[in-house]
Amino acid sequence: MRLEEFIPDDKVRALVERTREFAKSFFEREGTHGFSHVKRVFNLCLHIGKEEGADLEILALAALLHDIARPLESSGKVKDHALEGARIARQYLTSMGYPAERAEAVAHAIEAHRFSRGPEPRTLEAKILSDADKLDAIGAIGVARVFMYSGEHGRSIEDSLAHFEEKILQLRGLMYTETAKQLARERHRFTEEFVKRLRREIEGEI
Repeated sequence: MRLEEFIPDDKVRALVERTREFAKSFFEREGTHGFSHVKRVFNLCLHIGKEEGADLEILALAALLHDIARPLESSGKVKDHALEGARIARQYLTSMGYPAERAEAVAHAIEAHRFSRGPEPRTLEAKILSDADKLDAIGAIGVARVFMYSGEHGRSIEDSLAHFEEKILQLRGLMYTETAKQLARERHRFTEEFVKRLRREIEGEI
Protein backbone atom coordinates (compact mmCIF):
# COMPACT_ATOMS: atom_id res chain seq x y z
CA MET A 1 0.00 0.00 0.00
CA ARG A 2 1.40 3.38 -1.06
CA LEU A 3 0.77 5.87 1.72
CA GLU A 4 0.95 8.75 -0.78
CA GLU A 5 -2.30 7.55 -2.35
CA PHE A 6 -4.14 8.15 0.92
CA ILE A 7 -2.15 10.95 2.54
CA PRO A 8 -0.62 13.24 -0.10
CA ASP A 9 0.53 15.96 2.31
CA ASP A 10 4.26 15.53 3.02
CA LYS A 11 4.09 16.93 6.57
CA VAL A 12 1.20 14.71 7.56
CA ARG A 13 2.88 11.70 5.99
CA ALA A 14 6.05 12.45 7.95
CA LEU A 15 4.00 12.54 11.17
CA VAL A 16 2.39 9.22 10.29
CA GLU A 17 5.79 7.63 9.59
CA ARG A 18 7.21 8.99 12.85
CA THR A 19 4.18 7.63 14.69
CA ARG A 20 4.66 4.25 13.04
CA GLU A 21 8.17 4.02 14.52
CA PHE A 22 6.92 5.21 17.91
CA ALA A 23 4.17 2.58 17.93
CA LYS A 24 6.50 -0.17 16.75
CA SER A 25 8.79 0.46 19.74
CA PHE A 26 6.12 -0.90 22.10
CA PHE A 27 6.19 -4.38 20.58
CA GLU A 28 9.14 -6.57 21.53
CA ARG A 29 7.74 -9.71 19.95
CA GLU A 30 5.05 -10.85 17.56
CA GLY A 31 1.85 -12.61 18.50
CA THR A 32 -1.87 -12.32 17.99
CA HIS A 33 -1.67 -8.62 18.88
CA GLY A 34 1.83 -7.90 17.59
CA PHE A 35 2.82 -5.11 15.25
CA SER A 36 1.80 -7.17 12.20
CA HIS A 37 -1.78 -6.89 13.49
CA VAL A 38 -1.34 -3.12 13.79
CA LYS A 39 -0.13 -2.92 10.18
CA ARG A 40 -3.13 -4.89 8.89
CA VAL A 41 -5.56 -2.72 10.87
CA PHE A 42 -3.79 0.38 9.55
CA ASN A 43 -4.21 -0.79 5.94
CA LEU A 44 -7.87 -1.70 6.50
CA CYS A 45 -8.51 1.68 8.13
CA LEU A 46 -7.10 3.60 5.18
CA HIS A 47 -9.09 1.54 2.69
CA ILE A 48 -12.36 1.85 4.61
CA GLY A 49 -11.68 5.48 5.52
CA LYS A 50 -11.15 6.48 1.91
CA GLU A 51 -14.39 4.78 0.87
CA GLU A 52 -16.35 6.32 3.75
CA GLY A 53 -14.92 9.84 3.51
CA ALA A 54 -13.16 9.82 6.89
CA ASP A 55 -10.37 12.07 8.15
CA LEU A 56 -7.47 9.83 7.11
CA GLU A 57 -4.91 11.69 9.21
CA ILE A 58 -6.84 11.06 12.45
CA LEU A 59 -7.59 7.51 11.36
CA ALA A 60 -4.00 6.64 10.43
CA LEU A 61 -2.65 7.89 13.76
CA ALA A 62 -5.35 6.08 15.75
CA ALA A 63 -4.76 2.82 13.86
CA LEU A 64 -1.01 2.90 14.50
CA LEU A 65 -1.45 3.70 18.19
CA HIS A 66 -4.54 1.63 19.04
CA ASP A 67 -2.70 -1.34 20.58
CA ILE A 68 0.45 0.28 21.99
CA ALA A 69 -0.62 -0.61 25.54
CA ARG A 70 -1.58 -4.19 24.69
CA PRO A 71 1.83 -5.54 25.86
CA LEU A 72 1.29 -3.71 29.17
CA GLU A 73 -2.12 -5.33 29.59
CA SER A 74 -0.70 -8.76 28.72
CA SER A 75 1.96 -8.38 31.41
CA GLY A 76 -0.60 -7.27 34.00
CA LYS A 77 0.75 -3.73 34.31
CA VAL A 78 -2.52 -2.13 33.18
CA LYS A 79 -6.11 -3.40 33.18
CA ASP A 80 -7.40 -1.84 29.96
CA HIS A 81 -5.05 -1.35 27.02
CA ALA A 82 -7.54 0.84 25.19
CA LEU A 83 -7.74 3.42 27.97
CA GLU A 84 -4.00 3.35 28.62
CA GLY A 85 -3.23 3.47 24.90
CA ALA A 86 -5.45 6.55 24.54
CA ARG A 87 -3.60 8.23 27.40
CA ILE A 88 -0.18 7.49 25.88
CA ALA A 89 -1.34 8.60 22.43
CA ARG A 90 -2.75 11.86 23.78
CA GLN A 91 0.50 12.60 25.62
CA TYR A 92 2.66 11.65 22.62
CA LEU A 93 0.75 13.79 20.13
CA THR A 94 0.41 16.88 22.31
CA SER A 95 4.12 16.72 23.20
CA MET A 96 4.84 17.30 19.51
CA GLY A 97 2.52 20.29 19.32
CA TYR A 98 -0.33 18.40 17.68
CA PRO A 99 -3.63 20.29 18.11
CA ALA A 100 -5.35 19.19 21.32
CA GLU A 101 -8.75 18.78 19.66
CA ARG A 102 -7.32 16.45 17.02
CA ALA A 103 -5.27 14.53 19.60
CA GLU A 104 -8.51 14.00 21.50
CA ALA A 105 -10.16 12.63 18.35
CA VAL A 106 -7.32 10.10 18.01
CA ALA A 107 -7.60 9.22 21.69
CA HIS A 108 -11.37 8.69 21.49
CA ALA A 109 -10.97 6.28 18.55
CA ILE A 110 -8.44 4.28 20.57
CA GLU A 111 -10.62 4.25 23.70
CA ALA A 112 -13.64 3.03 21.70
CA HIS A 113 -12.01 0.44 19.44
CA ARG A 114 -12.73 -2.55 21.72
CA PHE A 115 -16.13 -3.96 20.84
CA SER A 116 -16.41 -5.91 24.10
CA ARG A 117 -16.07 -2.92 26.43
CA GLY A 118 -15.42 0.79 26.57
CA PRO A 119 -17.36 3.76 25.23
CA GLU A 120 -19.45 3.55 22.09
CA PRO A 121 -17.58 5.09 19.14
CA ARG A 122 -19.01 8.56 18.46
CA THR A 123 -17.04 9.56 15.38
CA LEU A 124 -16.70 8.04 11.93
CA GLU A 125 -12.98 7.49 12.54
CA ALA A 126 -13.67 5.63 15.80
CA LYS A 127 -16.25 3.43 14.08
CA ILE A 128 -13.83 2.60 11.27
CA LEU A 129 -11.03 1.68 13.67
CA SER A 130 -13.43 -0.60 15.55
CA ASP A 131 -14.53 -2.18 12.26
CA ALA A 132 -10.96 -2.73 11.06
CA ASP A 133 -9.95 -4.30 14.35
CA LYS A 134 -12.88 -6.73 14.12
CA LEU A 135 -12.21 -7.51 10.46
CA ASP A 136 -8.72 -8.69 11.39
CA ALA A 137 -10.34 -11.31 13.63
CA ILE A 138 -12.30 -13.03 10.83
CA GLY A 139 -11.38 -14.66 7.54
CA ALA A 140 -8.15 -16.55 6.94
CA ILE A 141 -6.09 -14.24 9.13
CA GLY A 142 -8.69 -14.55 11.87
CA VAL A 143 -8.45 -18.35 11.80
CA ALA A 144 -4.67 -18.13 12.01
CA ARG A 145 -4.86 -15.71 14.94
CA VAL A 146 -7.28 -17.89 16.91
CA PHE A 147 -4.91 -20.84 16.76
CA MET A 148 -1.88 -18.67 17.41
CA TYR A 149 -3.61 -17.44 20.57
CA SER A 150 -4.55 -21.01 21.50
CA GLY A 151 -0.92 -22.06 21.18
CA GLU A 152 0.21 -19.11 23.30
CA HIS A 153 -2.27 -19.93 26.07
CA GLY A 154 -2.50 -23.71 25.93
CA ARG A 155 -6.10 -23.74 24.70
CA SER A 156 -7.48 -26.93 23.13
CA ILE A 157 -8.93 -27.28 19.63
CA GLU A 158 -12.36 -27.76 21.21
CA ASP A 159 -11.97 -24.54 23.20
CA SER A 160 -10.87 -22.77 20.03
CA LEU A 161 -13.98 -24.03 18.26
CA ALA A 162 -16.15 -22.66 21.06
CA HIS A 163 -14.39 -19.30 20.70
CA PHE A 164 -15.21 -19.24 17.00
CA GLU A 165 -18.86 -20.01 17.63
CA GLU A 166 -19.34 -17.72 20.63
CA LYS A 167 -17.37 -14.69 19.44
CA ILE A 168 -15.72 -14.73 16.02
CA LEU A 169 -18.84 -15.70 14.04
CA GLN A 170 -20.75 -12.86 15.73
CA LEU A 171 -18.43 -10.11 14.49
CA ARG A 172 -20.00 -9.72 11.04
CA GLY A 173 -23.14 -8.29 12.63
CA LEU A 174 -21.22 -5.73 14.69
CA MET A 175 -19.76 -3.65 11.86
CA TYR A 176 -20.64 0.04 11.73
CA THR A 177 -19.75 1.09 8.19
CA GLU A 178 -21.14 -0.19 4.91
CA THR A 179 -17.64 -0.76 3.52
CA ALA A 180 -16.71 -2.94 6.50
CA LYS A 181 -19.99 -4.86 6.23
CA GLN A 182 -19.14 -5.71 2.62
CA LEU A 183 -15.62 -6.84 3.53
CA ALA A 184 -16.96 -8.86 6.46
CA ARG A 185 -19.34 -10.94 4.33
CA GLU A 186 -16.64 -12.86 2.46
CA ARG A 187 -14.42 -13.20 5.51
CA HIS A 188 -17.38 -14.50 7.49
CA ARG A 189 -18.27 -17.07 4.80
CA PHE A 190 -14.71 -18.41 4.85
CA THR A 191 -14.68 -18.62 8.66
CA GLU A 192 -18.12 -20.22 8.81
CA GLU A 193 -17.14 -22.95 6.34
CA PHE A 194 -13.91 -23.61 8.24
CA VAL A 195 -15.79 -23.92 11.55
CA LYS A 196 -18.33 -26.33 10.04
CA ARG A 197 -15.58 -28.56 8.67
CA LEU A 198 -13.61 -28.40 11.91
CA ARG A 199 -16.65 -29.47 13.92
CA ARG A 200 -17.35 -32.38 11.55
CA GLU A 201 -13.78 -33.63 11.87
CA ILE A 202 -13.77 -33.24 15.66
CA GLU A 203 -16.98 -35.25 15.83
CA GLY A 204 -15.38 -38.04 13.80
CA GLU A 205 -17.00 -37.56 10.41
CA ILE A 206 -14.85 -38.91 7.57
